Amino acid sequence: MCKGVHHANGTPGGVNRGPPRSCDDLPVTPTPPPPHEPPQQAQEPPQHPPPHGAASGHAHGHSHGHGHGPPTPVSRHLRRVIAAVLIPFATAVVAGLLVLWPGGAPAHEQDERTGVGFDRPTFDARVTQVREVDCADVNVQVNPPQTRPGEQPDGPAGTAGRTCERVTVEVTEGPDTGRTFTEVVAPDATRRYTTGQEVVVAYAEKAPRALQYSVIDVDRTVPMWLLAAVFAVVVVLVGRLRGLLALVGLAVSFAVLTLFILPAILQGSNPLVVAVVGGSAIMLATLYLCHGLSARTSVAALGTLVSLLLIGVLGSLFIGWAELTGNTDDQTGLVHGLYPDIEIRGLLLAGVLIGSLGVLDDVTVTQTSAVWELKDADPGASRRRLYGAAMRIGRDHIASVVNTLVLAYAGAALPLLLLFSIAESSVATVAGSELVAEEIVRTLVGSIGLVASVPVTTLLAALVVSADRPPADAARRVRGGPPGPAPVGGAPQASSPRVTSRRGRRRRR
Repeated sequence: MCKGVHHANGTPGGVNRGPPRSCDDLPVTPTPPPPHEPPQQAQEPPQHPPPHGAASGHAHGHSHGHGHGPPTPVSRHLRRVIAAVLIPFATAVVAGLLVLWPGGAPAHEQDERTGVGFDRPTFDARVTQVREVDCADVNVQVNPPQTRPGEQPDGPAGTAGRTCERVTVEVTEGPDTGRTFTEVVAPDATRRYTTGQEVVVAYAEKAPRALQYSVIDVDRTVPMWLLAAVFAVVVVLVGRLRGLLALVGLAVSFAVLTLFILPAILQGSNPLVVAVVGGSAIMLATLYLCHGLSARTSVAALGTLVSLLLIGVLGSLFIGWAELTGNTDDQTGLVHGLYPDIEIRGLLLAGVLIGSLGVLDDVTVTQTSAVWELKDADPGASRRRLYGAAMRIGRDHIASVVNTLVLAYAGAALPLLLLFSIAESSVATVAGSELVAEEIVRTLVGSIGLVASVPVTTLLAALVVSADRPPADAARRVRGGPPGPAPVGGAPQASSPRVTSRRGRRRRR
């Protein structure tokens, strides 16, 4: 206590005003307070400094009013630059839709139908009866079962004792409603029928009357609609409004595909041009519908556009270099037979572009959002720092998405790969065949565009989000310092923190 009295009588480094007094002398000669005692408000937080007059109070109010929230990351000038790129592109897409719009698929005359494949009228029907009969009685030749070496099949043709099914089907739609016909199902058939089952039948007008109708598939309307409803409910429950908008975007994509892309290709338009215009329309509609009209979405659209152009160039180059015709399955051959004017190689490239579009949207939106969130978390981060941090996220995304893309194509071609395994062909022979080479080119070209979209989109997002620097007060707030007060009387004031003694009193300067 007496030591504290000694320091009250003199300041360190100053002149001692008298000998140290004992504690008993305090009531007789009280110590005068320092000449510049600050008011009690000096111990309050820095955002409430002591009043220094009207000018100081006004400066504090101005800083408090504009210092909340992150600074706007994109300036009006940059918005104009982005619009200068996207608006002409969107205008070109709309013009392409208007010029190439087909007005529906080309109509078939009744006598122009080939009666093969999907080019047949179909109707709904119902199985009314299923009976087991001997295969020999209905003249059905059954393939002998697989036997081990040295074993003989059962009977000369392998049909002794084999049971087939005779199915009676009633047509429930079309001009022949109520007409019945029968079909025989062999014991080695993969599809079985039950009484009351709904099926789809095809009609061939030029065939004999007993063979005009044939069952081609089962009716899957109920399970397909139920699965679609479950999907929609799950998306809306988890995604809420964003999930609902995603479903609307999915409907737009399906509409563009069925009302524009497919009919335009059937009308004889170049499949590559149609795919570029239709894919661009799908990209713009879904991105802005699901993510809003903002600079962030515009950057994702630019990154997707650059990647699509890269996929188109690489796909055209390597499809031509590898001499891929695109006519590798029955469906493609049927399309070419029905519509000889369709360019099958362009159809292959169009499939590569459309197949890569959905994954590209996912990657570009994710990378753009990552850059924006990193900037919000650290407004003072430089472009290089933002780019490096977002690329670390993108590399993880690349590793998983590329693997997913390759496995998706491998799963679709799994029966083909099994055939090559049975034939014991070498890897080089399998990879060099057109069936597999087409899938390899499709996978690698799409993967290259996917990988390239990560650095391209990340760079664009980092450049755009770092274009504006935060105000000085906002930058000081990010670094942890108090906002600087406004100058009084034209002289700048020091922004260093106040220096006080151990009792909270300001020291003399």
